[in-house]
Amino acid sequence: MRATSLQRIYRLKVTIVALVSLFFGVGLQILAAHAATVAPALTFLPLSEIGGTLFAAGLFGIAWDYFDGKDKEERENERIRAILKESAPDFRDAVVRGFAVENDDLKRVATPELLDQIAGNVLALRLGDREFAEEVYADVRDQAIRAPERWHDVDVQIRLSPAGERNAKGVPLFIVTARWEYTFIPSHATQRFACVSDKDEFRELVTDIPATAAWFMTPASGLNASAQESFELVQYSIDGQERSIRRSARKTGQTYSVNIGEDAVRSQQPVTVSFTYRTLTLQAGHMLHFDIDQPTKGLTVSLDYSDTDIAQVKVLDLIASSKHARIQRTPQSVPGRSVSVDFDGWVFPRTGIAFVWSMNSELRTDQVPKNRD
Repeated sequence: MRATSLQRIYRLKVTIVALVSLFFGVGLQILAAHAATVAPALTFLPLSEIGGTLFAAGLFGIAWDYFDGKDKEERENERIRAILKESAPDFRDAVVRGFAVENDDLKRVATPELLDQIAGNVLALRLGDREFAEEVYADVRDQAIRAPERWHDVDVQIRLSPAGERNAKGVPLFIVTARWEYTFIPSHATQRFACVSDKDEFRELVTDIPATAAWFMTPASGLNASAQESFELVQYSIDGQERSIRRSARKTGQTYSVNIGEDAVRSQQPVTVSFTYRTLTLQAGHMLHFDIDQPTKGLTVSLDYSDTDIAQVKVLDLIASSKHARIQRTPQSVPGRSVSVDFDGWVFPRTGIAFVWSMNSELRTDQVPKNRD
């Protein structure tokens, strides 16, 4: 092991002291030999003995440092290793406890890659299965850690009402009016809403989440994805200030664009967004499904079907969590019919809420439910 800077300085000091002692001893011996002629007053001092002692000490010091230097260095290294080995458990426990309590300490020394490795190791120890832990953590990392946005207090209000027209195949339709409101820190300056009938285009748009919210309107539904009657963004606001909406249409679909602003992105401050869109769905489709595109804390989804001929609505809670969503329905004694779903925890992307209905016209008399559940 190479000597450190402090060790080299120490050896240099020892050498200088030894050389000074050596030369001072030689000087005293020379002075003692000529004291009778040069300085008679010093003849009574044992200059020769003192000089010889200093000379021998200096010479011995240089020789000892030369022969014992490597062994001394090794002894010091061995002593340090013993101290570190003895203290390592205490150091380790202190570091682990510090990182467990103080996130800032870990943040100062850890890279994202190291944090991923630490989190994976901890989860593997906790679950007792490394492969399972790695897959679970990779999924959480991709959905939550790498998500460009996080939404808070999402409130979705949906209203179903019968459409005056039918689709190209003569099937009755529902008008779906949905209003979204939530708080988030914008990650993009422009928000787009696209409705398309081409699967390849839809898959491409999905990769642009959350900058683009995409709807796929299958041609088999008899609806025209490029028609404003099929899908329309009717309102968009940021912190209560209305924003202008631009629409572009093509053969396979249409896109609505809203400018959020570069300033909102650079400021990295939370804003509250509110938007309303209107679309069509088949009454015979029997289901509405609402996906969550970003990690979301706090979710409320309400469906009002008062103006429809729906006999009953079932709620499919597709949120993967140990917590359960709360489902509430309008009492029989209150005008109107609605159902709402509330969830207070975190909702991860690719999950959501689905409403499944049955029409009165589709049920036999003996199947008509006595209540709305």
